Amino acid sequence: MKTTLSVIKADIGGFPGHQSVHPDLIKVANEKLSAAKKSGAIIDFFVGKCGDDLELIITHTKGVDNKDIHKLAWDTFVAGTEVAKKLKLYGAGQDLLSDAFSGNVKGLGPGVAELEFEERISEPVIVFMMDKTDPGAFNLPIYRMFADPFCTPGLVIDPSMQGGFHFEVYDTVEGRKITFKTPEEMYSMLAFVGSRSRYVIKRVYPGPGNKVSEKEAVACVSTEKLSQIAGQYVGKDDPVAIVRCQSGLPAVGEVLEPFSFPHLVAGWMRGSHQGPIMPCSMKQATPTRLDGPPRVVALGFQLANGTLVGPADIFEDVAYDYTRQKANKIAEYMRRHGPFEPHRLPEEDLEYTNLPKLQEKFKGRFSKI
Repeated sequence: MKTTLSVIKADIGGFPGHQSVHPDLIKVANEKLSAAKKSGAIIDFFVGKCGDDLELIITHTKGVDNKDIHKLAWDTFVAGTEVAKKLKLYGAGQDLLSDAFSGNVKGLGPGVAELEFEERISEPVIVFMMDKTDPGAFNLPIYRMFADPFCTPGLVIDPSMQGGFHFEVYDTVEGRKITFKTPEEMYSMLAFVGSRSRYVIKRVYPGPGNKVSEKEAVACVSTEKLSQIAGQYVGKDDPVAIVRCQSGLPAVGEVLEPFSFPHLVAGWMRGSHQGPIMPCSMKQATPTRLDGPPRVVALGFQLANGTLVGPADIFEDVAYDYTRQKANKIAEYMRRHGPFEPHRLPEEDLEYTNLPKLQEKFKGRFSKI
């Protein structure tokens, strides 16, 4: 039996503003998914949050892109939106960019990451949830997990990892994809994924000689871009990711290691600024300083025939206190730039914000030099 792990998220109303998810929204989600579990439609679930994003973690046997699972998530978000409207929460239903479900939530606003695989004797997985940033924020950590031996000693020590990994990369501007093989094509891949606003890592597959089948993806990132769907800024994408660990794959500690460095990501206030990604627990994932800095939460599970054993709220570990302190120092430094780059994103990355409206307003005031 193959297990499918689906992580589907949406911002359906912040409390207050963009800071957190109201408890009543979590209650509604738990009720909807509990009913689905009781009916046998799904195996198990967990409702999480990161900032103002409601996160649905679901296990089932229906495979990826299943319309019944996506409809369940959509109906859950719609029910939560009704509650959000009654409470007058900020941006109620903002990630639901259509009034009609069409068989799949992709292209409708919510973010989706899904993996289908045969469970191993032990199947540890980590679900990462980010707030106030975009899918490109995962490029650096996913690369380091699966291709950087200075982060992942298993690439050197574990014989089954010597064949490297294959990275499926999406070009979010042209709507196309390409696969790079590491380590042999690592430099070429970095030339693309270093441009994180356009090229994003979608999936990772094992290379030859691995204990895990080359046909089974071992990591997946949500790559939906809200601004491109809506044609204007309607909130940041706030991506999620799933990463399988151990036994031919990076160990749990190797998967977490990239987040010990609070690298700069795009997003923060109004989706228009660079800031450090801060690893924290769900309780700490309430971005308040200028609606930031951006956050990442890691929930660890063991899968047992589809049952979610957990979660362990991993980044509440005191080992990440130093990283959080460094993130705060970087945030302070970046904030001092105010409306100037590099704190504010470059003009080409502000295409879907209100900047074009200002440019249009003053267009007639410019004269030739």
